[in-house]
Amino acid sequence: MELILASKSPRRIDLLKMMGLSFSIQPCTDEERIDAAWGPDKVVEALATQKAQSIYSKNPNCCVIGADTIVWYNGEVIGKPHSKEDAHAILKKLQGNTHQVYTGIAVITPNGMDVRHAITSVTFAPMSEQEINGYISTGEPMDKAGAYGMQGIGGVFVESVCGSSFNVIGMPIQVLYQMLKKAKVIEEEQA
Repeated sequence: MELILASKSPRRIDLLKMMGLSFSIQPCTDEERIDAAWGPDKVVEALATQKAQSIYSKNPNCCVIGADTIVWYNGEVIGKPHSKEDAHAILKKLQGNTHQVYTGIAVITPNGMDVRHAITSVTFAPMSEQEINGYISTGEPMDKAGAYGMQGIGGVFVESVCGSSFNVIGMPIQVLYQMLKKAKVIEEEQA
């Protein structure tokens, strides 16, 4: 069965390649729809489902993977920064504190849909103004939820991780593997 990733995220693409999967990429361009009253688990599951359903509707005989990641801190969803000032404000909040990274995954095949999420707690070391500004000047924070990339330069500010580090990078591959096995898209001997 053809496998399609409903994302153009370089990190998710790399993770699927690391898993040894053959897949094509069809990013979802639909507008995201969430309810402000939803908790972080419901938000990421709903967004992953919307992405997967949009692409599956055009490819009904395939397996489509949708995913969405958010950072949750102090009761607030923190997405990608809109500006350098926004990145600064986000990093100022996160430095010296622990936040959660939520990733929702939706896998849709002709046999049905499976939707799950993973949570990872990340503790940031304290950061000086100079470190925050220096990190922002690299450009790395600008396209990442929470304004940092643990797999890049931002990793030097991560003090500890409780849960899947792959979840923070873009997708909890161990959860995805179980979902693809359940959907019979991959067999155990392929791993």
